[in-house]
Amino acid sequence: MAAYSLQASSGIASMHIQLKPHSDSQSFNSLALSSQLQRVFLKSSVKTRKVKERISASVKTQSSSDTMKVDITLSPRVNSVKPSKTVAITDQATALVQAGFSVIRLAAGEPDFDTPATIAEAGIIAIREGYTRYTPNAGTLELRSAICHKLKEENGISYTPDQILVSNGAKQSILQAVLAVCSPGDEVIIPAPFWVSYPEMARLADATPLILPTSISENFLLDPKLLESKLSEKSRLLILCSPSNPTGSVYPRKLLEEIAQIVAHHPRLLVMSDEIYEHIIYAPATHTSFASLPGMWDRTLTVNGFSKAFAMTGWRLGYLAGPEHFVAACGKIQSQFTSGASSISQKAAVAALGLGYAGGEAVSTMVKAFRERRDFLVKSFGEMGGVKISEPQGAFYLFLDFSSYYGKEIDGFGVIDGSESLCRYLLDEAQVALVPGDAFGDDTCIRISYAASLSTLQAAVERIKKALISLTPAVPA
Repeated sequence: MAAYSLQASSGIASMHIQLKPHSDSQSFNSLALSSQLQRVFLKSSVKTRKVKERISASVKTQSSSDTMKVDITLSPRVNSVKPSKTVAITDQATALVQAGFSVIRLAAGEPDFDTPATIAEAGIIAIREGYTRYTPNAGTLELRSAICHKLKEENGISYTPDQILVSNGAKQSILQAVLAVCSPGDEVIIPAPFWVSYPEMARLADATPLILPTSISENFLLDPKLLESKLSEKSRLLILCSPSNPTGSVYPRKLLEEIAQIVAHHPRLLVMSDEIYEHIIYAPATHTSFASLPGMWDRTLTVNGFSKAFAMTGWRLGYLAGPEHFVAACGKIQSQFTSGASSISQKAAVAALGLGYAGGEAVSTMVKAFRERRDFLVKSFGEMGGVKISEPQGAFYLFLDFSSYYGKEIDGFGVIDGSESLCRYLLDEAQVALVPGDAFGDDTCIRISYAASLSTLQAAVERIKKALISLTPAVPA
């Protein structure tokens, strides 16, 4: 039995892993992690305890003449924020692969395709032609004009370049918007399941995340009546994500119109519409931009970017569109934070928007592959007992209810008491890295990313099925 000492690249957890060789030298049957190390790997490394508003901490440093104490106290704001579980799991699964383990990684929210050649070439040309200097803080006029054209033609919403702010990824766009419009004590309304960063961004703004649950039986879509019952004078921002991460749900226009009617009765309430997955959508579903609805332009902050549809995650480029008052405020934050986005990435983004409506053939080819993978996984898990499915209409995630498997005790592992322990078990037994649903606000489910080749997904399904044989559902699904 070989032993390895592994330090995750995220710096969150250190693991000592014992490796059991499989009869097939090219793969491994199981990953033997002690219960203590398993907790370090997923649970302790990403699940934080409540901390006091102020922690007094110091360390001693020895000099030649005396001893001085260095205050290593952290900000209460930082202590209130949980680390991203998806980032932690992805980083650690990658570290396992680099250490020689046969782990199938289905945790990352990242397309497995290369950036289309036309886009990449535009970036290369920008470098060769010396387009490598700072750009205006808000982004180049060329790119902002192209974004305005895209929003008008594809989304039916009109903006001018001064109503567009280009940032280093849509994540930065969202955070800056939350910081710009929220005050201490404000509530940020977030339907669950949610993208892991939404609540933490609210906390960074000293606002309170108010989580509204949804149901798999309703395709994880927000109930307008529930929304209406929870709104108050503290309600400042409603965050909608369609197509959704982690569920793949797409809000139909009629439902968005019902939500808009409710929003219209609350003057303080703004809406952030996260549309980063808009082009990864499966007919007959269609995308509707919230700002295009009657009366909603003035109070909607639309966020989009290039990472998902154009397979440009590493280029780090997103944008915000909205009323100039709000966009200028976000720009003020950005000017003191990162300044403008990469000049090279912006040239590549102009090329991306020039590919044609909805990304043209390059994007449609990727979407076709995603749909094939989705159909395979829906069919495969639909044939398994104890699994509930809401078929995704967009993005590249399955959010499956495995709660019928909870309550089972496994010799040498312990009790499967929730999504996190089930993910640890599947990593241990099947060597498949998935993200527990509790990271997204729904502990009954597990998120599976199908941004991987069909052959990889087929292998993952076989491993998961084999691992679940000993986990006969504790209760009927």
